[in-house]
Amino acid sequence: MKKLLIIGYVWPEPNSSAAGSRMMQLIHFFQAQSYQITFASPAQQTEHMVDLRALNIAVENISLNCTSFDNFIKELQPNTVMFDRFMMEEQFGWRVSEQCPQALRILDTEDLFSLRNGRHQAYKEKRHITDEDLLTSDMAKREVAAIFRSDISLMISSIEVELLQRLFKVDACLLHYCPFMLSQAQLIQQNPSYQQRNDFMAIGNFRHAPNWDAVLWLKQQIWPLIRKQLPNAKLNIYGAYPPPKATDLHDDKSGFLVKGWVDDAVLAMQSAKVCLAPLRFGAGIKGKLAEAMYCSTPSVTTDIGAESMQTDLPWAGEIANEPQAIADAAVKLYQDESTWQVASDLGQQNAQLMYQEESILTELANCLSKLSANLEQHRQLNFIGSMLNHHHHKSTQYMSQWIDVKTQLKVFAEGDEDK
Repeated sequence: MKKLLIIGYVWPEPNSSAAGSRMMQLIHFFQAQSYQITFASPAQQTEHMVDLRALNIAVENISLNCTSFDNFIKELQPNTVMFDRFMMEEQFGWRVSEQCPQALRILDTEDLFSLRNGRHQAYKEKRHITDEDLLTSDMAKREVAAIFRSDISLMISSIEVELLQRLFKVDACLLHYCPFMLSQAQLIQQNPSYQQRNDFMAIGNFRHAPNWDAVLWLKQQIWPLIRKQLPNAKLNIYGAYPPPKATDLHDDKSGFLVKGWVDDAVLAMQSAKVCLAPLRFGAGIKGKLAEAMYCSTPSVTTDIGAESMQTDLPWAGEIANEPQAIADAAVKLYQDESTWQVASDLGQQNAQLMYQEESILTELANCLSKLSANLEQHRQLNFIGSMLNHHHHKSTQYMSQWIDVKTQLKVFAEGDEDK
């Protein structure tokens, strides 16, 4: 039986974030490939996490810098290990290599953390990110090293694939483009008409910095411009984990309604007339905008928001980067039914061109099958990865063992004090 171990940065919350939805898409793919799956994470379990056991997936709580993981994975002996983001490869990759050297090692990047953080920093400094920012970034060095150490990295954004190849000279054989995967039922679903919808909406996990910044931008600059033209309009803002500073922005008088968690994001998207996603920094591709596409909900976003989500067809709404332009586009879509209908129809058309589940999963299955059959040769050709694994294993191993011993000594010392 084929065994897959997923080492999660967090427990999957498909109703809270695009990353959670993406993880569940991959889980369903591996289940369809007849894998027996174990999901392990050092993170605390949450109220919104999916019930993995109900999906016949084994669940394991693991510890950082602890030899207990060695015993766990040695007993499990998975054929394949998937690291959820580079930090998990960094922490557990060397242990996987030592205990299960023949296991295929997959890195699911979600998005490039170094690109997202670099853009955030550049935004704070009121400038555009440069290649030099990334080349001198400690996080980029760590993240790209993890990509080289892995047998294959799943990339959700074609722009990020190009960046890794151009700037960091990552060989194409180490990268597999694997965007969102939407079922045929999602791509052809019947959605409410213009007349059946009301209000604007914005959605996104409040713990994600680009989403919080977008809410502030809406509150401070964009929404007042929309309300000036549409005095009775309402903006419903949804998202998991809203902090007090977010709920404090709620204002019935101005129609700025911070509603927080929503049980059914698809229903909320289908009910809205226009989706607003004014993202000023970030990376990867945006789950809210893919959702808007297949829900036939026109969206107004920025160049950052639309990155790697465009086809040869026009955007299903409008792309704008300044408050007044965003507001004007949003108002026109909201008021003009013919403009709205054109954008609405483009949503599913674009989604069908980019996110056909069947073709994406077929390509992924072929990629992993080929890798598994030629793993030794694949690793031999990845000299940089072999070199990084050699040095990383030693430095990380000794640091981790030092932390483990230090923890044990603390436990012994506390035990002596209790006597």
